[in-house]
Amino acid sequence: MKTDIILCGVGGQGILSIATIIGEAAMKENLYIKQAEVHGMSQRGGDVQSNLRISSNPIQSDLIPKGGADVIISMEPMEALRYLPFLSKTGWIITSSTPFVNIPNYPEIENIKKDLEALPNVIMLDIEQKAKEAGVPRSANVILLGAAQKALGIEYEKLEDAIRRVFGRKGDAIVDANIKALALGREAQR
Repeated sequence: MKTDIILCGVGGQGILSIATIIGEAAMKENLYIKQAEVHGMSQRGGDVQSNLRISSNPIQSDLIPKGGADVIISMEPMEALRYLPFLSKTGWIITSSTPFVNIPNYPEIENIKKDLEALPNVIMLDIEQKAKEAGVPRSANVILLGAAQKALGIEYEKLEDAIRRVFGRKGDAIVDANIKALALGREAQR
């Protein structure tokens, strides 16, 4: 098993939480994991990118080469396109459809969506709206993780268990909200 993942978006959107959940699930499976430092401005509003590599064999480098990513999980649609050169020919993009307009010359969202829809393996969801409708507005990132579950090759139950371990100290309400969000994402990928 080998999965190379690029996580991207804007600071404050929960990218590091997604990485923590995936990493926790992988470690419980006794898999090797390496994560590159977060690149970019990790404060709210700045672009953020991280490489996460999971394998059943030892991993030499924490950086994913161009054309080597199996999955891009993006909390922001333009950021998904920014890392497209790293995606393998058979790789998946799982992205939010809602833009986070943090620059003055942000491209037209319809053009971004058209570029994404032209790719062979894309799941694009309005995770912000789904999160609000479900009453879990702070768990939109975990909806995206649920939609990425099959592409990641990690069993759904393992991600649920990881959520319980990662968020357990924050209380049952936070755990339950994130498990609900994970299920919403899984349902959306079908």
